[in-house]
Amino acid sequence: MSIIKFLVCLLCLFSFRTVSCDFGSIGVNYGRVADNLPNPSKVVQLLKSNGITRVKIFDAHPSVLSAFVDSGINVTVTMPNQLLSSAATDLSFTDSWLKARIVPFFPRTRIEAIAMGNEVFMDSQNTPYLVPAMQNMFASLLKLGFAHDIKISSPIAFSAFENTYPPSSASFKSDLKPVIEPMLDFLQQSGSYLMVNIYPFFAYEANKDNISLDYALLRPNQGVKDPANGNVYQSLFVAQLDAVFAALDAMYYDDIKVVVSETGWPSAGEDTEYGAGPENAALYNGNLVRRVLTGGGTHLRPNHTLNVFLFALFNENQKNGPISERNYGLFYPNQQKVYDIPLSLDALNIKVPSPPNKGPDSSADKGAEPSWMCEIAGQCKHHMQSSGSNQPRVSPGKFGVLPCSLLLLYFLIGM
Repeated sequence: MSIIKFLVCLLCLFSFRTVSCDFGSIGVNYGRVADNLPNPSKVVQLLKSNGITRVKIFDAHPSVLSAFVDSGINVTVTMPNQLLSSAATDLSFTDSWLKARIVPFFPRTRIEAIAMGNEVFMDSQNTPYLVPAMQNMFASLLKLGFAHDIKISSPIAFSAFENTYPPSSASFKSDLKPVIEPMLDFLQQSGSYLMVNIYPFFAYEANKDNISLDYALLRPNQGVKDPANGNVYQSLFVAQLDAVFAALDAMYYDDIKVVVSETGWPSAGEDTEYGAGPENAALYNGNLVRRVLTGGGTHLRPNHTLNVFLFALFNENQKNGPISERNYGLFYPNQQKVYDIPLSLDALNIKVPSPPNKGPDSSADKGAEPSWMCEIAGQCKHHMQSSGSNQPRVSPGKFGVLPCSLLLLYFLIGM
């Protein structure tokens, strides 16, 4: 390599900041409140055949965890709410729970997180036990040497926030702050993330006269402006997510990442459950998958990678509540799709291309941008537009789009 070419390479790597195309991830919640579901081994194959690489379960049952051995699928397990009091008051309980539920399977089953309960703030009896239970579980993980690989968190309902419109005014409910603050301290100190369940369906159902259905379904719409900062939101999902970030900012925890641990839209519902139906469910989940997997953050977190768990994998026929509760599934128990949406980058036909070997048909030789560069540029342009940011998200050291003139110079030198 000539000295000139070497210097150009250095300029490419260090002197210019590259546009980052950080793709998010889509996982699914695998609930089992049903009497007609396929066995866990078949579920693993269903997930793999649809390109799903993350799953969240609502317990840590050995029969399920054994099915995920060597599957390559990341698993989030749950300690049920009713065990939190024991976990909070007795370290030996979390020691024993891990030895029975996690140690036999990890790391061959790729357990990435333990959710301590689910929406515990809606369960006043167990709320006081939450943070001590999280602390004991972390201490038990430390003793096993697993704390670096397995994160501890706890999914909270969106109802834990108040004043969520406009998003910039959101905060945690004042009566929850005595528990929220130590929980956020724990997440920050342990390097974990906040799990939040976000359902635009509930907001639309309760306020259909004031919320556009297109806005709720991530379809093209005129947008909703936050008067405090001028941000214009094109989807209720992103607005609600920014409300979470605003609440974190208000308490000075802006470094804590957020994972959307549940979101979805029912394919059937009661007559009074406005918006429920297969077409809207397909639109919401399909548009959300596309939004997440093609990258881009939010107004308040333009560089935040979106990690989302859809609710749910199956329709579950034994769930209590209105019709909608039994119809959030992407699949029927017979493993047929309730509606057809892409669930992976491959299904979206979006790939992160590598620069090809230069050949006689290279578009750079014809004075045009190389096709692989245009493809990335097009995706990144979409990321910036969908995040509502007019500024490219930049990250030194990540592969992205270099200035065309510099790339052209590189190709010319190599000729």
